[in-house]
Amino acid sequence: MRRRAGRSRGAGPPAENPLRALRPLLLALLCLRASAVAAVDAGTLAKLASGEWGEKIAAIHELAGAADPAAVRVLQALSQGALDRAGGRVVIVEGDRVLDAVTLAELKPPPEQRDPIVVNNRLRRELEGVLAALRLLEPDRKVRLAAAQEVTRALSPVSAPLVEKALASEKDPEIRSILETAKAEASLKNTDPAARLAAVKSLGASASPRVRALLAHLLDEKAEPDAGVRREAKASIAKIDSRLAWGELVGQIFSGLSLGSILLLAALGLAITYGVMGVINMAHGELLMVGAYSAVVMQALFRRYFPHAVDWYVVAAIPLAFGAAALVGVVMERTVIRFLYRRPLETLLATWGISLVLIQAARALFGPQNADVANPRFMSGSVSPITNLVLPLNRIVIIAFSLGVLTVTWLILNRTRLGLFVRAVTQNRPMASCVGVSTGRIDTAAFALGAGIAGLGGLALSQIANVGPDMGQGYIVDSFMVVVLGGVGQLAGAVGAALGLGVVSKFLEGWTGAVIAKIAVLVFIIVFIQKRPQGLFAVRGRSIEA
Repeated sequence: MRRRAGRSRGAGPPAENPLRALRPLLLALLCLRASAVAAVDAGTLAKLASGEWGEKIAAIHELAGAADPAAVRVLQALSQGALDRAGGRVVIVEGDRVLDAVTLAELKPPPEQRDPIVVNNRLRRELEGVLAALRLLEPDRKVRLAAAQEVTRALSPVSAPLVEKALASEKDPEIRSILETAKAEASLKNTDPAARLAAVKSLGASASPRVRALLAHLLDEKAEPDAGVRREAKASIAKIDSRLAWGELVGQIFSGLSLGSILLLAALGLAITYGVMGVINMAHGELLMVGAYSAVVMQALFRRYFPHAVDWYVVAAIPLAFGAAALVGVVMERTVIRFLYRRPLETLLATWGISLVLIQAARALFGPQNADVANPRFMSGSVSPITNLVLPLNRIVIIAFSLGVLTVTWLILNRTRLGLFVRAVTQNRPMASCVGVSTGRIDTAAFALGAGIAGLGGLALSQIANVGPDMGQGYIVDSFMVVVLGGVGQLAGAVGAALGLGVVSKFLEGWTGAVIAKIAVLVFIIVFIQKRPQGLFAVRGRSIEA
């Protein structure tokens, strides 16, 4: 006979599960814990609502020190002007909802009489610093990085423990560096001289002009009574000055390379035409202008027909700038310059007249005012590898573009049949003609190539300078200086002269000013040509050696 599972008939009442008996108590404890987590101290809120300004700041610090989500919500409401007084309580206004600031429970019906809690500028600064410090604990790196930068700008005593807490868990090296600097800056206000000394030593590893200014303030006896701290501040300032000097040096070199890349694009085509034909083309600057207006035309076409891809107008303008300038160059060579070879004065006057014609044509087509050329988004903004060094993206792109044009030009002149003929005509025109080279066609092709490169230079100029009918006039003299200094018909000489003149000019401008720097460069080139007429690199050939 099978026994039925469970209790027998004669047994007493079933034994109650002890866990089931404790369930109400556990639920009550959980509810109490949840309410404790969500609740904000009512006394702190009372000081925030009706206390004096000092009490309100102390209340902000107490809420920030709790680092509780409910306290953060109250601080955010205060900064947004959404914290009100309603009778004897403080409430948070969220649209149509009104919440009790202590319990975060919604009040139904919402109180009708509410007075906003006033925030002055001092209170607002404290709030910004506190909220930024609280965002240091967010999981998103971008939020933490922005918060770290904001904490450094709006430093307050309450930020110190929050920065310490964030540093304990922060793994990102960039954010850690910012927070360590912020922590050291906060320690400068410490009453303990040893803490201030440690902070000054730590700040010596910075490269920020703002940190340098803070340390310079400590050199005054009234600001810093401790002599040891003042000595360490002086040593830290020397270290920062050294780093800042390196940043300024790199910035000047970059500015010089940027200017040199523009001069290279402007002079590269002139080096080819002057080297092949010996023509002093005074209209070369207007070929730059043709390339710049190609960017204007292409931008207008993209804005009208391809507005979704307007940022790519610069790429589309590259073949247009080269082709338009090359076509103008071919027309100039075929109609005027061809008949004036070996007549330098007439050629100079004729090309100067052509430049005036091109300027007037640009004024008639586009107007006398400067044209509007906008940088694409990928060329806007800047990068800052170190604190006091800012590198504009458009300049970086132009340097890379110049190197690309230089590479293609070198390949054409050294790896193609056209380049072979151009080099032959440059070195010995009569001998090249005797072996069957059509020097007339080579002249036209070389002039077209040089003019097209000038058009690319104008396209690059349109991204950093004003585009107008007279824009080429400012580059013709500099282009000739590059060609003469580098050596006629020599790409290596043009590169060295352009980059060298750019860097030297920028360094001289920092010492003497732009006008004196240009005069000094011109005097140097005159003296150099007197001593070495062939330039940096001389072209070797029978006609030259003879």
